[in-house]
Amino acid sequence: QVQLVESGGGLVQPGESLRLSCAFSGSIFRFYTMGWYRQAPGKQRELVAIITGGGTTNYPEAVKGRFTISRDNAKNTVYLQMNSLVPEDTAVYYCNAHAIRPPFDDYWGQGTQITVSS
Repeated sequence: QVQLVESGGGLVQPGESLRLSCAFSGSIFRFYTMGWYRQAPGKQRELVAIITGGGTTNYPEAVKGRFTISRDNAKNTVYLQMNSLVPEDTAVYYCNAHAIRPPFDDYWGQGTQITVSS
């Protein structure tokens, strides 16, 4: 069973940076596309960044140029480097693992709170 453990959330001021980590266990890491999602109060969960096993990345316009997703396949860990944070980035951030082979299971971390406020 895949387990995802996030770390690195907290309270930061606008303009500051933060790095999230997500430790993966329970299966073969490279067979999963990894992603970060976030959910703000009263809003739907939305994609923040995604990275394939081969390292291809994708970002929505809201974070493009500010956020960088990366993965270390030797450490079974995915990272999210967030720069130039703004209050609109305040949300609970979730790590996701999506299997690239049948049955294409999805797994979620427990979430970590990020608050951007002065």
